[in-house]
Amino acid sequence: MSKLAAQDKFLDLSDYGRTFGKFFANKLKNTSFTPIHVTLLFGLSGLIAIYLILINHYILAGLFIILKSGIDAADGELARLKKTPSYSGRYLDSVFDIVLNFMFLMAICYVSKTSIWYTFLAFIGIQLQGTLYNYYYVILRNKSVGGDKTSKIFEYKTPKALPGESQHSVDILFRIYTLVYGTFDKIIHALDKQAYKVKSFPNWFMTLLSMYGLGFQLLIIAVMLPMGWIELIVPFFIAYTVPIFLLIGIRKKLSNKNST
Repeated sequence: MSKLAAQDKFLDLSDYGRTFGKFFANKLKNTSFTPIHVTLLFGLSGLIAIYLILINHYILAGLFIILKSGIDAADGELARLKKTPSYSGRYLDSVFDIVLNFMFLMAICYVSKTSIWYTFLAFIGIQLQGTLYNYYYVILRNKSVGGDKTSKIFEYKTPKALPGESQHSVDILFRIYTLVYGTFDKIIHALDKQAYKVKSFPNWFMTLLSMYGLGFQLLIIAVMLPMGWIELIVPFFIAYTVPIFLLIGIRKKLSNKNST
């Protein structure tokens, strides 16, 4: 099952790992591997990348960061192939992402001359960027006919466990998810409260917005590391946060134009 209806599909610059993800998922389709196992595997790939940053092997670190993005795409693909969607997998995936993002930046801070306070600011910026992308993307998926609706626009209530998963696990992972993402979600929702009323977004707008997707963020880090630009990574992501206000303004202007 595709996440979007045909008319809503767009060039997702952050989803470059999808081809590998589909290939890997197809290889695992008839095995005992579950989507959760794949999620754990992308977490391992991220940890290896962090270790490689700490020992200054930046080329290999970049490769494992990109590999992490490819494997990250595979867990959802495997869930769709095996027809075993789960909220547990969805929340675990997201929790791993935010933990790894924080650890990536802390590792970069440790091996560079970057201030830890600027690093925290960059982490907040990265999360706001990703939250904006996910906010609009989930709206599009929920409004798209036949689109994937495992992710909700507003994650305020623990969902009912899907067949094959434990309600207890869903409850625990939902609490962790809301703890680590709740503040970022509230900030983005406050900045654009009416976005959920929109039926669709232009494909070009979603492609532009996908530069804030996690995959594209990690690709930037993976490129900057071997280029010797490690000192610029944190300042870059702080500055990279500023255009989110421009994108929100464009979104609102598009809606006003369509309503007239």
